[in-house]
Amino acid sequence: MLGKALMLIHTGRAPTRSVLTSALGVTRATAGTLVGELRDLGLIEVDDGAQAAGRQGRPSHRLSVGPAGPVALAAEIHADGYRVALVGLGGHVIAVTSALHGLAASPARALADVAGAGAALLAAAGRPCAAAGLAIACAVDRRDGALVRPLYLGWPDGTPARDLFTGQLRRAGVTGPGERPVACFVANDINCAALAEHRHGVGQGASHLLMLATGHRGVGGALVLDGAIYSGSTGLGMEAGHVSVDAGGRRCPCGSRGCLSVEADAARFLAEASGPAPAEGQGSAPGQVSAPGQVSRPGQAGEPDQATELGRAIAVLRRRYAGDPRVRDAAAIVLDRVGAGLAGLVNVLNPDRVVLGGLYRYLLAADPAGLRDAVTARAPWGRGAGIPLLPASLEHGNLVGAAELAWQPVLDDPNFVAG
Repeated sequence: MLGKALMLIHTGRAPTRSVLTSALGVTRATAGTLVGELRDLGLIEVDDGAQAAGRQGRPSHRLSVGPAGPVALAAEIHADGYRVALVGLGGHVIAVTSALHGLAASPARALADVAGAGAALLAAAGRPCAAAGLAIACAVDRRDGALVRPLYLGWPDGTPARDLFTGQLRRAGVTGPGERPVACFVANDINCAALAEHRHGVGQGASHLLMLATGHRGVGGALVLDGAIYSGSTGLGMEAGHVSVDAGGRRCPCGSRGCLSVEADAARFLAEASGPAPAEGQGSAPGQVSAPGQVSRPGQAGEPDQATELGRAIAVLRRRYAGDPRVRDAAAIVLDRVGAGLAGLVNVLNPDRVVLGGLYRYLLAADPAGLRDAVTARAPWGRGAGIPLLPASLEHGNLVGAAELAWQPVLDDPNFVAG
């Protein structure tokens, strides 16, 4: 019951004690006891507040995550480098650092860099570490945390990422509750992003959430079923980037042809959009495309750096879509391929919500009707037409999702942080 109470507060579904009482189906006294235990563990704060003017009855205590409590150490590794963050309960990103200079050829060296960056963030914040989570741009065997064919990282097949990360954090002096060795968890990056959107973003409330996103290289997919990541029998499920949309298309690193990862990724969009620069005055600020609800401005937090292929693709789309026909044509080509892949996934999985991330987030904003039409045209009986297609809403989704891996033992048993 204590873990369920914390999950409700963590995901924003219980902002007050009265709401928590109702959601748990317990008495006010029981809810008060649970709230007190979570407060004593340093996980939440309780504000009895002043009664609103003109309101009758006792005010309900407001519940929020503790601002000085433990944090999760979250990291993301992709083909262009890494990012590391401290993430509090509620999915609140407290501090972020990144390196986009490419990965060390040695997995141990790369993970040592990540661990060192995390240790520095923890030292600066002065807050205890609950656990650590790593989102990584490849398939991960959930049984032992080993990497399976890390196609875009250049690392050996079977790299024991979880064990290496655990060891490097220990060497960097990072410990968990009670000075125990810090618990580490590893998962595919798009799986992490989907879990983050389900708990803290536009995926909240979905029972069958499908996510499709471009990474720094290639394309990935994820499915969240009733709040849990679906990963198949060993963790290798939902490799949506290797759904073929053109049997005679380009050769994919996986060995097949025409996969989404080579026909509809950032690199392919840039290749389709290459050509003469737009005329002076075209592609200026009034023609920029932003994800709905987002402010379009250079250097926005969480947006890929333009030193990366993904960042350049997003910049080209946002700045030149309105004024450059070649960019619009490139967007239409990629959207049609995404629509074909997405329709196949929708037909098989029957999700109740679809979230699009990476470059697809901005393609959806540029031409929402085009993507909807591309899916609907391939959906049997038109059943796919009513499924919401939504842009990812979290600026640091992969990191927030990696933190969710780290928070899970605490959400299962909040006394985990007591040491």
